[in-house]
Amino acid sequence: MERFFLELEPPAEAMRQWPHVVIVGGGFAGLKACHAFARQSVRVTLIDKRNFNLFQPLLYQVASGLVSEADVASPLRQMVGHAPNVQILLGEVTDIDPEAREVVFNNQRYGYDQLILASGSGSTYFGREEWRPLAPPMKILEHADEIRRRLLMALEEAEQTPDPQRRRFLQTVVVVGAGPAGCELAGSLIELMHRAVQHEFKQLSQHDCSVILVDVVDRVLPTMAEPLGAAAARYLEAAGVELRLGAKVEAIAPGRVRLGGATGEQELEAATICWTAGVRASRLGRLLAERSGCPVDRGGRLVVEPDFSIPGHPEIRAVGDLCAYAHTPDARPLPGMAGPAVQMGGWVARDILARLQGNTSTPFRWLDLGSMAVIGPWYAVADLRGWHVTGLPGWIFWALAHLAFIPDTENRIALFSKWMWQIATRQRTALLITGRPDQHIGVDVGLYRAPRDEEWPGGDGQDDASQIQAVA
Repeated sequence: MERFFLELEPPAEAMRQWPHVVIVGGGFAGLKACHAFARQSVRVTLIDKRNFNLFQPLLYQVASGLVSEADVASPLRQMVGHAPNVQILLGEVTDIDPEAREVVFNNQRYGYDQLILASGSGSTYFGREEWRPLAPPMKILEHADEIRRRLLMALEEAEQTPDPQRRRFLQTVVVVGAGPAGCELAGSLIELMHRAVQHEFKQLSQHDCSVILVDVVDRVLPTMAEPLGAAAARYLEAAGVELRLGAKVEAIAPGRVRLGGATGEQELEAATICWTAGVRASRLGRLLAERSGCPVDRGGRLVVEPDFSIPGHPEIRAVGDLCAYAHTPDARPLPGMAGPAVQMGGWVARDILARLQGNTSTPFRWLDLGSMAVIGPWYAVADLRGWHVTGLPGWIFWALAHLAFIPDTENRIALFSKWMWQIATRQRTALLITGRPDQHIGVDVGLYRAPRDEEWPGGDGQDDASQIQAVA
């Protein structure tokens, strides 16, 4: 297909000679960079395939009905679109030409002077993509919606099922992955089922509710300190979550998960299966590696220089989950979390501004704020730079940290009020069954061009298709 070059007029005539910075991705890093560039003497274009910023750490709360989609997503145009020098374009970048300094999206080429890649990460099934329809991951809103839809539909069917064995199957959930996302999801789902069965479903028994947390590792939260993992495991087991650790997923079929490992082969039956086990960098990492020769690590992340540029192209920066940044005192790459991404995005924007003014920046230094995971109501574990906190104090630190990172004030207020309501009443506010089955498969993103009939009665049949392409 022929590709048209997209040359948009700058928002103001004064910006025509300003350096043009293109940011790909409106996540934590990209959004922070936009805020740093706002009202500076640079022309900024933010390209994203969704028109909103998603607060991924709280997706499990959408999946378990604690909050709604709008509580964890904020429109990008309302967040940074008011800045006169920031323009937002909807589309998915499909190619990058480092030599021409152009990106390709919506079948058009778009030039840049500086490029910041902040396209984030997705889920991986370690070469078994056929498992994706059977075990939804938890990376986008549609994933969380599908998990909630499957669980609630299973409970609704169980309410009408006379067969006890079938009811137990419908009330069983398997969560693959014992990291923070898996533990948070497992703890929230068992609490949801216990509450719903106890108060809202008349035919179901709480004893038949089962959430099984599976991972090949030997303990939950393997990236956190061992005492915190042990505390989280005790809480989960007390809440009713069954831990199957040291077990590798060998196969997934509809309603079945086969495990292998030191304990031998096991088969689990569950109506709802969720996947939180694998993370891979955006495909733009390997694409840019092919175009530029930049090395990537095993997860597809770009191995960057100390200033987050790629070798040979100082005008291209990779930040967030897309980069493998190992220029740290212990030479360990920074973790793919919100904190490092926000700090990366802000530092890169300030560094670009400094260089445009002929100045140099102080080297990037990551401020480690720690890691944390909420396991249940009023209970979380937190590792605050070596200071270990569990229980209610951990939950308070977790809540404050997440409220601080949420970029939208309205969402911050809404989430706080819903958390307080849920804690006070134990009621969840977003238990709606919506969407279609398997809505997490093949999600359409990016720009959708409205159709136009070229054979309009009375016309000459030569509609403005070429003009539409030229100005799209």
